[in-house]
Amino acid sequence: MAWSMDNPSIIHHHQPLVLASRSPRREFLLKQAGLEFSVCESDVDEAGYEWTEPEDYTKTLAMAKAEDVAARYPDQWIIGADTIVVLDDNVLEKPVSKEHARQMITALSGCVHSVYTGYAVVFSQAGHFFSDWAKTDVRFKTLSPAEIAWYTETSEPYDKAGGYAIQGLGAMFISHVNGSYTNVVGLPVCEVVDHLIRHGVIAF
Repeated sequence: MAWSMDNPSIIHHHQPLVLASRSPRREFLLKQAGLEFSVCESDVDEAGYEWTEPEDYTKTLAMAKAEDVAARYPDQWIIGADTIVVLDDNVLEKPVSKEHARQMITALSGCVHSVYTGYAVVFSQAGHFFSDWAKTDVRFKTLSPAEIAWYTETSEPYDKAGGYAIQGLGAMFISHVNGSYTNVVGLPVCEVVDHLIRHGVIAF
């Protein structure tokens, strides 16, 4: 398949893919990587899972989501993922109010926090159940009260773990990233695509 401006995808799909997530950020990342896939959100209730270490917790949830969708599509490759933001051993969920967002961004200001994403790749018909995790450390610059107030007045913080978007307006607050950038967005694309290549799901 030749590359062109009209058809930028250079990836050959040998088997169908399903993303077990309705996250628009994960969809964007996989499309940006040239993958073709369908979307099927899992019915997993995250509240039913006991908190463990970030690595194990995100891997467990990612696998649960992938297996849930794989039960409906056993003959397709399923990608599941779960992302959390951790600051000083505290998990930062999506802010539920403007004041909550302000507190969250204030806490991140001038500090390093960690973003963990567990990811799973499942093809149940072939007995393929794989999961792993990625961690990225992100440093915020020290923010002024005016910057914090401005950001919390935007719509950006309120549907994102940690209360910010590295791929959006929040990018101007980030002074350093140590690790996978796409992991912070919601999926470590390099690792996921590498796994699919190694198992013959996609090829160039």
